[in-house]
Amino acid sequence: MAIASCAGLLGVYVGARLERNDAPSAYRPSTQAPVVGGARGSELDQRIDVAGVTASLRPSVVSVSSDVAEGDFTGEGVGTGVVLTTDGQILTNAHVVDGAETVRVRLEGEREPRSATVLAADPDNDLALLQVEVTGLTPATLADPTTVRVGDDVIAIGYALDLDGEASVTLGIVSALDRTLLTENGALDGLIQTDAAISSGNSGGPLVNAAGQVVGINTAVALGDGTNTASNIGFAISIDEVLTEIEVLRDQADGGVRDSGFLGVGLTERVDGGQGAIVTDISPDSPADDAGLQVGDVVVEVDGAAVDGTGGVIGAIRGHQPGDDVQVTVERDGTTVTVDVTLAERPVEQG
Repeated sequence: MAIASCAGLLGVYVGARLERNDAPSAYRPSTQAPVVGGARGSELDQRIDVAGVTASLRPSVVSVSSDVAEGDFTGEGVGTGVVLTTDGQILTNAHVVDGAETVRVRLEGEREPRSATVLAADPDNDLALLQVEVTGLTPATLADPTTVRVGDDVIAIGYALDLDGEASVTLGIVSALDRTLLTENGALDGLIQTDAAISSGNSGGPLVNAAGQVVGINTAVALGDGTNTASNIGFAISIDEVLTEIEVLRDQADGGVRDSGFLGVGLTERVDGGQGAIVTDISPDSPADDAGLQVGDVVVEVDGAAVDGTGGVIGAIRGHQPGDDVQVTVERDGTTVTVDVTLAERPVEQG
């Protein structure tokens, strides 16, 4: 089964590099806190009012377009963004602006796009922060992560296929939580799976609950292949991950550097139907080596949270900083062993 990002690309091949748009501007990036909803209310247990929720969210959903160049290939990238603050801060997927020479945002109700600056981007977590020089926008309300449940009605809003007119709206449910996908940049973890239709151009747009709150940022769809059939399987970055990442991106925009933790193991998937990831090699003098992990161990938990496969381990470790202490639980020769590991700084070219 293949996984495809859902940004729209018109006549262009996009590589994995992000170039920051450093157009000079005296406009100060927003420092407003995102608007976050409260505890789960009874409206989330009711059928979603698609028309009402859509009407409330449209002012907070924007079209994102970019001029992209990669070698001899040039073209336009198209995606969607979510307004975070009244003074022009917008969240989208990193792959929407990947390799962009210029980025533009078209606001709801406007005909002409506005120039946008890429403040920061994190390809590993597929999120980017944009800034537009405008005030008086309507920020979306972000859901409390504890309110999201499997079976909740949701709608996806975005500029699917860059069709004329308003953003497209599709209806579905939260199909599963805490999914993990391997990508060319590592792994996306903590994903929401949904059967709401997601198409090219939906990338960076919101997945919204019955209260009109954003529960995730749409990012990818599953594609069938010669041996697997995929139908209505889309993925959104969960609001839990989004809330953390907003602060990381803001810090990055202010000059901060994010270093990912390093464990020092090679991993492969299990093929016997079990959960966990098999350790295939251990880097000498790495945190894993120092902690006594062994080739053949099956990693089943990181910090008490179960991991289904290699993507889960990668995502869990990547979310920590060098110097963080984590507990890694493995199955070894029929015995459960938990070791304490102090993560190191990730070496260049290492995962």
